[in-house]
Amino acid sequence: MLIVGTSLTAGLGLDPEAAYPALLQRLADSAHVAIEIVNAGVSGETSAGARRRIGWLLRQHVDALVLETGANDGLRGLDIDSTRANLRAIVGEVKRAQPGARVLLVQMEAPPNLGSRYTRDFHAMFEQVARSEQIILLPFLLRDVAGRAGLNQADGIHPNEAGSKVVAATLWPRLEVALRR
Repeated sequence: MLIVGTSLTAGLGLDPEAAYPALLQRLADSAHVAIEIVNAGVSGETSAGARRRIGWLLRQHVDALVLETGANDGLRGLDIDSTRANLRAIVGEVKRAQPGARVLLVQMEAPPNLGSRYTRDFHAMFEQVARSEQIILLPFLLRDVAGRAGLNQADGIHPNEAGSKVVAATLWPRLEVALRR
């Protein structure tokens, strides 16, 4: 399974073994789910960046792809229609290059300082893409971590080791069901 994502996936500020993809690997191993998880997170990446590199990433065989992108789009207040188009293009490329691969999209959120309309529309975009592309929508990556000082690094954005464990626990139940199908 390939996880394409941002610094949140890359594990910025953490030992690679403490980043949530490594923790998901341990959960999969413990649950006897035979899958190798590859962390393809890049700090600072936008959905446009993920779109540019997806072809290169798909040169390897992929059974499942988790797409965690858009957070940096939201932080920068980028156009929602452009982000939507990038997400759809990435999903389309995965379906073309790896027709048997299961695609899972991670819900991301925009910060509230961009206004309620932008925040609402940004949230809804992920549901719309998942529905239109007929892919699985995973919960908000930072659902129980965002805004909690004890679960984040000093920047208040990136999970610390404890927060990374919460992220893995948030994703694993839905991810496990999808992988066992």
